[in-house]
Amino acid sequence: MNDVVSSEPLRYIDWYESPVGPLIARATDQALCGLSFCDPDRLQQRLQTLREQHAATLQPGSNELLNDLRLQLAEYFANQRRVFTVPLRGSGTPFQERVWAALCEIPYGETWSYLQLAVRIGDALATRAVGYANGANPIAIVIPCHRVINADGGEGGYGGGLWRKRILLDLERGQGSLPL
Repeated sequence: MNDVVSSEPLRYIDWYESPVGPLIARATDQALCGLSFCDPDRLQQRLQTLREQHAATLQPGSNELLNDLRLQLAEYFANQRRVFTVPLRGSGTPFQERVWAALCEIPYGETWSYLQLAVRIGDALATRAVGYANGANPIAIVIPCHRVINADGGEGGYGGGLWRKRILLDLERGQGSLPL
């Protein structure tokens, strides 16, 4: 898994146009703190909300880490990258962070069920809690929560929208191509 560094105030916010819509990234100088989907009609409103929430520490623009993320995302969408190497900053409960670390163990192009994920973290009875932690993942794509499905093979949910989940899974399975 990517290195997880200690907490420090957010410093930068930037957005990227991607084949699955705009992505908003938040980072410090040391780590990526957030990557989320945003529908185009809500992008400016979402950016403004994040600026207001982090007014003392957040500034628009990029840094070396976000520039590297932009490159890695372009490679991912071009089917030239399977593993992200940007450092991450954990910002959840210890349980959520265990789930997010386990998500990073799901191989590219594969899926695990919520039950498999619960077993992986050592608590087979925690499938519902694993589902909630999966849904609370603050770093889309890089922490691949889209690779989790229902035990019966059904897609399950996805905070970014099921259409995005299908596109990402198809891309990773070599069944789709994305316009860049």
